[in-house]
Amino acid sequence: MNNSVERLVIASNRLPFIFKKSGNNWKIEAGSGGLVTALAPVLKDRGGLWVGWPGTFELSSISGLLKTASKKAGYTLKSVQITEEEIQQYYLGFSNEVIWPLFHDLQSYCNFDPDYWTFYKSINKRFALILKKATKPKDFIWIHDYHLMCVAQSLREINIKNKLAFYLHIPFPPLDIFSKLPWRTEILFSLLNYDLIGFQSIRDRNNFIQCLKTFIKGLKLKGKGHVINAIINDRIVKIGSFPISIDYKEFSSLAKSKAVADQAWFIHEDIPNNKIILGIDRLDYTKGITYRLRAFQKLLSTHPELHRKLTLIQVLVPSRRNIPMYQELKLEIEQLVSEINGQYTRSGWVPIHYIYRSLSRKELLAYYRTAEIALITPLKDGMNLIAKEYCASNIEKTGSVILSEFAGAAAQMGENVLLVNPYNIDEVAGAIYTAITMDLKTRKNRMIKLQKSIQKYDIYWWLNSFLNAAMAVKLDKFPKLEKIKSTNKLNKNN
Repeated sequence: MNNSVERLVIASNRLPFIFKKSGNNWKIEAGSGGLVTALAPVLKDRGGLWVGWPGTFELSSISGLLKTASKKAGYTLKSVQITEEEIQQYYLGFSNEVIWPLFHDLQSYCNFDPDYWTFYKSINKRFALILKKATKPKDFIWIHDYHLMCVAQSLREINIKNKLAFYLHIPFPPLDIFSKLPWRTEILFSLLNYDLIGFQSIRDRNNFIQCLKTFIKGLKLKGKGHVINAIINDRIVKIGSFPISIDYKEFSSLAKSKAVADQAWFIHEDIPNNKIILGIDRLDYTKGITYRLRAFQKLLSTHPELHRKLTLIQVLVPSRRNIPMYQELKLEIEQLVSEINGQYTRSGWVPIHYIYRSLSRKELLAYYRTAEIALITPLKDGMNLIAKEYCASNIEKTGSVILSEFAGAAAQMGENVLLVNPYNIDEVAGAIYTAITMDLKTRKNRMIKLQKSIQKYDIYWWLNSFLNAAMAVKLDKFPKLEKIKSTNKLNKNN
């Protein structure tokens, strides 16, 4: 890359590829989740760097695969060594037994073990040391999510002066919840070592600012709009809201493909003459799945005329299988599905189709395309990209979205979706009935507006708004490798 052009450097807990061992052989799979979905397309072929844990403890065995994956992606993958004990303490412990439940307003699920904090700081420091070795002075270093909130402080301690930014993909809790965190002040001071801190919504940003006002003495705040300045020790830290999005064109284009159309046809054949309600969630207690199932049960109870006319497809993507709490949640969900199906199943009709596995991209888009209603009811979510993916894939423009008011996406989509309190079973049941009986014209008008908004504020808009706030540059500052090679060749010939 031309020395005058900075690289985009990403650091996250996991690399965007999964390395799996099958017998004596290893294979590479594309990663999943909101962060990979959002960033992988924009970083592709730009010659940047992505630092993270590859998901295996056998790093020496995958060095060749890392090179292969890097070449395929068009940016360098740099692995971080993490031991099994560290995964237990830093990832499963501090990240997912402290920060995850606390930031989702579920403090009763927290385990404030002091050892977790020690390991968390240690891993964040390790990421910093690897970033120091792997980066150049002009690189823009962008740290992602709650696993790595303290990386900037470690980088500053080893005299790294690069522009540093942080983006939180999950919600940030209100003051009364955040106050429960034993290391609240240390976390806030660590975050203030970044040059830009980004949140999913104004709600999250304002929660963070309220915590700063309470716990950080001598802090001054200036400006207004979606980005404001915090001044501390003569340093300016920008704090903003940047709602993340999707590659709208990619989802829309793939949804129109013959492969997806064929897959959608098979779904229709399996579930004929029924309106399909779709729920897709990673197995997690924040997703409100049991409340959702109870709401569907309530609907079937109060509207027997809908029997044999609608089907709920609930896809549950496996997650954290070794954690007892998640095993118990899976069992509770499956028992509830069994109870509802046992109560209402009739010859030729099963009310809930339950799928416990990951879906391929083709399958996912086929379900999006087939479903008349997307039922998205997390108890709290940073954004929830499924809501946006569903809309982009709804090529007939006749679908409806039922969305939790506690999802970040509600701020953007609220006027054209059915907003619900996910804890209110009667309200969610009523919203499903409203969606089922909504006239075609209303559904089309709502979906057209949703699609226009998501298309306008897509992943590239998100990235450009963040980079512009961080460095007053846009994505084209980090050109594609083909363009760089072409420019260098032209300059050489001249």
